[in-house]
Amino acid sequence: MKRTAKAHWSGTLKDGKGELTTPSGILNKTNYSFKTRFEEGITGTNPEELLAAAHAGCFTMAVGAILTQKGLNPAALDTEASVSMEGLSITGIHLSITGSIKGINEDEFTAITKDAEKNCLISKVLSIPISSEAHFLITE
Repeated sequence: MKRTAKAHWSGTLKDGKGELTTPSGILNKTNYSFKTRFEEGITGTNPEELLAAAHAGCFTMAVGAILTQKGLNPAALDTEASVSMEGLSITGIHLSITGSIKGINEDEFTAITKDAEKNCLISKVLSIPISSEAHFLITE
């Protein structure tokens, strides 16, 4: 299996602009630029935001997979991934997940999220610090 994406760029680094497209069509000539990367309030995406989205999705699916293997069915899993940068270096990613699952307690949920933090596919390819926190919602 291979997954692909295409990037197009025209112009200088600071004044140029680009477009990102994926075969699924979810990204279709999606705007990205120096300004969308380093300035606030500009419409468009950037590589770090896309990395955060990819990591949030992968991590959440990994938590879901572990729960499924344990015979549990989560009512909801919601993750926010925050990519930290210093200058032109990505220095870490923090994952914050909230879960609502019957048949499990908070300590078990935290252990599952720590496993997923280390073992989701995106975590495995990154060589930066990754941390996570779990927020467990009690379900009746």
